[in-house]
Amino acid sequence: MATLAAAIDKKTEREKTRNTLAYGALLLFTFLYYTRPEELIPGLGFIPLEKIIGGVAVIALIVTLASGRSKRKFPLEFKLLLLLFAHLTVAIPFAYWRMGAFAVVFEKFSKGVVVAFLVTLVIDNFMQLRRLLWVQAAAMMATTVASIAIHHTDQGRLIGALGGIFENPNDLAINIAINWPLCLVFVLLSKGMGKTAVWTMGILAMLLGVVLTYSRSGLLAIAVAVVICLWQFGIKGKRFYLIAGALILSVVAAGVVMATPHYLARVASIFRGNIEGSGDRGSWEARRALLVDSIEEAIHHPIFGIGAGNFGAATLTWRVTHNTYTELAAEGGSPALILFLAILYLSLRNLRRIRLLPAYRENPEIRLFNGALWASLLAFAVGALFASFEYHIFPYFMMAYTSVLYRLVSEQSSQCANETPGKPPTKGSLWKRYADEDIYGNDRTKKLDRTR
Repeated sequence: MATLAAAIDKKTEREKTRNTLAYGALLLFTFLYYTRPEELIPGLGFIPLEKIIGGVAVIALIVTLASGRSKRKFPLEFKLLLLLFAHLTVAIPFAYWRMGAFAVVFEKFSKGVVVAFLVTLVIDNFMQLRRLLWVQAAAMMATTVASIAIHHTDQGRLIGALGGIFENPNDLAINIAINWPLCLVFVLLSKGMGKTAVWTMGILAMLLGVVLTYSRSGLLAIAVAVVICLWQFGIKGKRFYLIAGALILSVVAAGVVMATPHYLARVASIFRGNIEGSGDRGSWEARRALLVDSIEEAIHHPIFGIGAGNFGAATLTWRVTHNTYTELAAEGGSPALILFLAILYLSLRNLRRIRLLPAYRENPEIRLFNGALWASLLAFAVGALFASFEYHIFPYFMMAYTSVLYRLVSEQSSQCANETPGKPPTKGSLWKRYADEDIYGNDRTKKLDRTR
């Protein structure tokens, strides 16, 4: 018996070690992806960090499989992501440029699939999820501050201090908008004047960063994120100081826009097309032409498309469509677009279902992160109308976060309510305790009495 107990203890210890390694690799992957230190530190440019990042992800994947976590039930959205990957793979022989499609699917899009796999399987508790979100939010905040400090510009527009996806002003602005709600949550959760001040200055810098990029798509995305956050945290959460702060910032932002004729013209061009001073130089007509071309390609190649990453080569424009949805339809066919939209819908459904669970009412942090992911996903959905993000990693980070949060909250709720994990609770014994409360735990019966 003693020998058996010792063997079990050793096996448990080995599993804990593998779990720690897998989670550590995931944290390192996230840090390297969002910070890209080779762009800031001299000499690191000679180190192939892109390949190292991919290697870290593969190591984490192997460790996860070795730990036996692959037996955990996959959520439907992840199964659809695997189906999307399979469809894009099957479509490679039908691509306009097969080698180009192969490279995009297996060297770029596959990283998003691996990340979603890791996030879904590796995270075991809410603290691990919170730490991962902290790394992502802090890294994006630091990237924005560094970009403002270095202030490299392209035709007067701020570009990212880092290379890759963050270099383009529009991509930088949309990524700021996606991560801004997470940073706001850490402002609300921070304890102590020092931490609160750092996070507050960070979210203000991120707003300034969007303005300095002169990005119209980034402006629309950050507007969606801010409005949803104000509704979730300010009005429903009864943090009225957020509303007061937003009004002050709105006045300041309006003054900045009015004092910058070039930016004002770019904002006005959202509704009026090319106007004098917007600096478009025909880009409005060019983007509209790209949009039309992508729709035509999607119609002419409805099943397999023209191949992942092939739009520029097939149309001889050598540009992306600046629209995630139409580019995916053109390059992967209608099935690819349907699968992507289904994954996005299921991610939002996860967040909606979380609000029906008892743990949502008991844990204020769950409410905060749920609201932040709502804002982030909807900001992405708007930003994706003006940029091509379908093969990048960060959308699948966000979608996997919703799956994990739903699993953790449903498991926590089922432990005390005897419900089946992964399903909304029925109106059982514990659920009745919350029947007279709204989603923020406020007593509805008192409101009804005051109304009467």
